[in-house]
Amino acid sequence: MTDPNAIDGDEDGDGAASDETDLPRDVVDEVERLTRLTRTTVDDNEATAYEDRRDDLLEEHDFTSRIRDDDGDDVLVLHPEEWHEDGVIRTDRIEDIDRAVEIPLEGAGDPDDWDDVDTHNRDLVATVRDAHGDVHGDNAAILADFAGNHYAKPIESLTGEELAEFRSEYLVRNAWPSEKQRDVIDESIELIFETAEEQVPERRV
Repeated sequence: MTDPNAIDGDEDGDGAASDETDLPRDVVDEVERLTRLTRTTVDDNEATAYEDRRDDLLEEHDFTSRIRDDDGDDVLVLHPEEWHEDGVIRTDRIEDIDRAVEIPLEGAGDPDDWDDVDTHNRDLVATVRDAHGDVHGDNAAILADFAGNHYAKPIESLTGEELAEFRSEYLVRNAWPSEKQRDVIDESIELIFETAEEQVPERRV
């Protein structure tokens, strides 16, 4: 969480959701995912649908969102609705700065920026879809969302622990796989890594 001065956009933040925030971690993750999808999709109707879904999710928790420009780097800022009046943040209403959440949207750091990582992952998804069909392709697309939005890394760079998180948490909470997709998810992961010419990493005990 950032310093209180970050409300005015002049301090750097680490983008981590505080333990004190009113927003559950899975909600923060989904809001970030939807925001990135809104920014990267080329279909205006699809972008609007993502944006509406994000706003509805935040509204359920009485939060709102905005994009702040920090010296050219966009930061997604999630604030309690009660801090606002006519779209302006009233600093006199802020009792606990840690209730806010800030998520940097620029730069992945491993290995390139987020757009390059996402392009790489989407190319891998397309290859899997062409070679193994839509069910495995759809699963690959879900894994690409997870790898890009949560870890900003290529799919084949995911660790065993991160894949376990994908199976047990992300797939259940953040995606909407069909029964057929759920039944073959392990096979899909094997095919995705095989297509990327990598071994599926094991989870460390």
